[in-house]
Amino acid sequence: MTTRTPQELAVPVQGGDLAVTRWPGEGPAVIAVHGITGNSLSFGAVAERLGDVDLYAPDLRGRAHSAGLPAPYGIPAHVEDILVLLENLGLRQVLLLGHSLGAFVAALAAARHPERFPRVVLVDGGLGFPVPGGANLDEVIESVIGPAMRRLRTTFPDRDAYRAVFREHPAFTAHWGPHVQAYVDRDLVGEPPEMRSSCALDAVRADGAGPIGDRETLAAIHQQEVRGTLLWAERGVMNEPQGLYDEGRLAAADLPPDRITTRRVGDTNHYTILFAEHATAAVAEAVRGELKQM
Repeated sequence: MTTRTPQELAVPVQGGDLAVTRWPGEGPAVIAVHGITGNSLSFGAVAERLGDVDLYAPDLRGRAHSAGLPAPYGIPAHVEDILVLLENLGLRQVLLLGHSLGAFVAALAAARHPERFPRVVLVDGGLGFPVPGGANLDEVIESVIGPAMRRLRTTFPDRDAYRAVFREHPAFTAHWGPHVQAYVDRDLVGEPPEMRSSCALDAVRADGAGPIGDRETLAAIHQQEVRGTLLWAERGVMNEPQGLYDEGRLAAADLPPDRITTRRVGDTNHYTILFAEHATAAVAEAVRGELKQM
C-alpha cells in the first residue's frame, strides 16, 4: 500500500462550497461518494490501495466540511453536485465509486449521465428494496442504519466520548485504527461540552427517502446505461449475520451479469468493507478492473 497525503479542495456549488478530499495521483481520476452519515475520509484506507489513481471524495452537502451547504438535499441534488465537481476538474468522464447511500448516488448519476459516468463500483449499496407505503421515514432509516440516527441527536462532552461510540460499535470494535479515527474525527463539530455530529438531520432524512421509495433511484441500477461492479458485505450495519444483500436478494433482483458483476466480500460488514485490509484490496481491484473498461 502507498501512504498518500490528502489535499482539501473547495468547489463552488449551489449555495456555497462543496468540500472535497483529494488523494492526488498520476493515474486516472475516480470520484468516490460516501454513505448517508459518512464523509470523504470513508475512503482513506481505499485511497492507499489505489496507488496512483487520482481520487476525489466530496463531503456530501449536509455533512462534515460541507455541513453548511443548504437544501436541496436528496440523491438528485448530490448527482448535480458531482456533475459540478466533474466540470470543475475539467474532465469529460470518470469512474464513480460509491458506498451505501453513495452507491445509489453513483447509480443514479450513471443512469442519467452515462456519457459522463460510464462505469461504477457500488459498495454495499445501489440496489434498493421498496418498503410499504405509509411507513414512518425515520423508523425505516433507523431500522437500516442502526443507532446512527440517535447519534445525530446526541451531544458529547468531548472528542474522546464521540470516538468511544465508534470504538464500542459492533461494526468497528475489531477494526479501530488511524483511518477509522480520522473518519470519525472529521464528522465531529462544536466545542466541549457540546460536541455533536456534523450531519444535518434534514439531509439524512431527504437522502434516506431515495433508496426507500423514490422510483427513479430504485430503478437506476436496472437501467441499461449503468455498468460496473457491485461488491456486497457478508454482514450488516451492526455486524449482524444478515447483511443488506445475500445471494437470494441478488438473484431476485435479476441483475444481468454482463452489465453488473456482483461479488461477495467475505468477513466484512457494511462499514469494514471500506476499512479491512482484504476488503480495501477487493475494492481497489474492482476499481482497477472497471477503469480498464473505460
